[in-house]
Amino acid sequence: MSDQDTNQHTAPAKPGNSVSNGFGRWLGKVLLGLLGTGLALIFAGVICGGIALAVAYPALPELDSITDYRPKLPMRIYSADGQLLGEYGDEHRQFTPVTEIPKVMKEAVLAIEDARFYQHSGVDYLGVIRAGVAQFGSMGSQGASTITMQVARNFYLSAEKTLTRKLYEVLLALKIESQLTKDQILEVYMNQIYLGQRAHGFAAASEIYFGKPLKDISVAEAAMLAGLPKAPSAYNPIANPRRATLRQQYIIDRMLDNGFITEEQHKQAKAEVLKYRASNEMPVHAEYVAEAARQLVFSQYGADTYTRGLNVTLTVKAGDQMAAYRALRKGLMDYEKRQVYRGPEAYVDLPADPKALDTRIAEALADHPDNDELKAAVVLEASPKKVVVALQSGESVTLTGEGLRPATSGLSDKADPKVQVRRGAIVRVIKGAKDAWFITQQPEVEGAFVAMEPQTGAIRALVGGFDFGKNKFNHVTQAWRQPGSSFKPFIYSAALEKGFTPATVVNDAPLFFDAGSTGSQPWEPKNYDGTFDGPMPLRRALAKSKNMVSIRILQSIGVPYARDWITRFGFEREKHDPYLTMALGAGSVTPMQMATAYSVFANGGYRVNPVLIARITDTRGKVLHETAMQAPDESLRVVEARNAFVMSSLLQEVTRSGTAARAQATLKRPDVYGKTGTTNDSMDAWFGGYHPSLAAVVWIGYDNPRKLGDRETGGGLSLPVWIEFMQHALKGVPVAEMVPPEGVVNVGGEWFYTEFSQGQGVGSLGAEERSPGRPSDEEKKGILDLFR
Repeated sequence: MSDQDTNQHTAPAKPGNSVSNGFGRWLGKVLLGLLGTGLALIFAGVICGGIALAVAYPALPELDSITDYRPKLPMRIYSADGQLLGEYGDEHRQFTPVTEIPKVMKEAVLAIEDARFYQHSGVDYLGVIRAGVAQFGSMGSQGASTITMQVARNFYLSAEKTLTRKLYEVLLALKIESQLTKDQILEVYMNQIYLGQRAHGFAAASEIYFGKPLKDISVAEAAMLAGLPKAPSAYNPIANPRRATLRQQYIIDRMLDNGFITEEQHKQAKAEVLKYRASNEMPVHAEYVAEAARQLVFSQYGADTYTRGLNVTLTVKAGDQMAAYRALRKGLMDYEKRQVYRGPEAYVDLPADPKALDTRIAEALADHPDNDELKAAVVLEASPKKVVVALQSGESVTLTGEGLRPATSGLSDKADPKVQVRRGAIVRVIKGAKDAWFITQQPEVEGAFVAMEPQTGAIRALVGGFDFGKNKFNHVTQAWRQPGSSFKPFIYSAALEKGFTPATVVNDAPLFFDAGSTGSQPWEPKNYDGTFDGPMPLRRALAKSKNMVSIRILQSIGVPYARDWITRFGFEREKHDPYLTMALGAGSVTPMQMATAYSVFANGGYRVNPVLIARITDTRGKVLHETAMQAPDESLRVVEARNAFVMSSLLQEVTRSGTAARAQATLKRPDVYGKTGTTNDSMDAWFGGYHPSLAAVVWIGYDNPRKLGDRETGGGLSLPVWIEFMQHALKGVPVAEMVPPEGVVNVGGEWFYTEFSQGQGVGSLGAEERSPGRPSDEEKKGILDLFR
């Protein structure tokens, strides 16, 4: 592509006959040049109405691909508030009508590619002559290509440099000019042209190189982008900043020469320091969300998903998504601090020469990129009291004191060489409170977080794991795990329909089951703390997560009944074996199922399916799909409102005085409800909870199940993640406690179904069994209240 340069070269005169001979030779070259390029093209233009056109014109291709321009446009995925979350397609392109392309961008392109675009008819004959003279008759010259000729070449012609191809290029340009307006031609060019980094068109290039929409581009940025069409790889400002800047500065000069900018704008543009977007940087970490949306759209549109320019708007809110992402990563990193140090990721030999050191560090860290806040670093010096490391940015960081504690074993002089932190070790560091740095390591443990609106099913945030780049398995939707005690509320919910009440007293006493009862082997269940507290009301039993109470409840209502009941919440019957172990959450669920199930309690008894995609539009803004976000109707009711209300009352006690008491204490509000969950041998840690406006579930565990640690529980691992998210999500949200529905009555401070309020329900269970302890005064009061 031409810069439209007009430099002319004049040979110096020589004495005597050599002057005339030299002039003759020079004139001959000019004539040959004109004949070979300029006159050939002028002639081609002239014969468009003559014999040659009559022969060549019918052989020209139809212009459907231009007149009905339908470029390959990627699918772009946005948050509910308009933040770009992901883009999928072979070509990064964002079609932009010419009327929406900023004037400065168009002028930058015209200045360097075709300043007389609006004056010529597709072929700039003056430019041809100038280029022909400058080239001294070079028959291979490809200069003087107008924007229209470039469009013709890019759509229809090969890259070969022959006079025949040039002739067709001219004829096609003239044909294009006869069927499209100048603005239409410019629109096609500015959306189709390749600009490096998989960017096609200037709108895509603006976002890829500068991370901003084209409408916000400056003169200096427009000039930089305008320099890319000639050779995108050679003038890539990230890969070749010096060469790209030289061309940009030249284009700024051309913009001034053509009267497109003022002297003041020219001065400012020349001095502006450009800032580029980091490679693959997205403003919001929503990789798992975007991939889930991609799969859903692809299942409907197939291969067209990546070429027809679909714009997919999700229900996810950018702020909530980032809060969830940060909360889960913090929770996993806090857990990692308590684990044995596994050693550096690699070792490199560092040169003694300081001049070569930076280069070697950069090379070493290229294979160990930063993982967001988890920075890769090369150790420059190490001792048990101080470690100095170099980051990818070139910054040196010194770690001392508490910052070294996670790697104490690796800093010992007697450490195994495979885990020793020494000069040349590649380690991970993270910045903590008060800008203090800590040595850490990439987590092996995984996690999941999902939040949804109980009334509509709209997913507000979804994080499927610690790092999508390392593990694309979406633990929210794909991980089938044991829910542990976080499953107990659904057993309690079933029990309410069988006459149990929050005041029903159940004995927390030892139990033993033979293999026939469990389906596998003899079973003697324990409580987490290893103690048994005797008879207690259901309210306290759920708050303290007493296993013996849950088992006795399930024994009483019957396993078949409970298995059928849990399907109301969206659980699969077949995933929960018909044994008493179901009472302790020994079945299989996904975090998404759990969020849907807890939403039933939050919304008053309706099962609402999760919704991720709110709207899909095509490139012209036509709505192809839209999900109606509205409150559920009675057709979606799965449990009575009073069941959901009483369960919320019990789950509120869990967050007030039970295993999740930290929730109300930290959030300083009573309208939060939920249940912790820790499976056998602490292999899974859960917290499922909600506010009336938002339900959220957290899971933490290893992909290949193994113990998290003897003291690791849902309350200690997953609850803090939930709380941190809710601190963001509920900020400014007024307190909204549940309103008692019809069919319940409060007696002595406790809620009952009306028909069970006078002692008609289940008063006690297992009290006749030998108990290791006596009822407390609170429990006695509950019994008396029940039989008043």
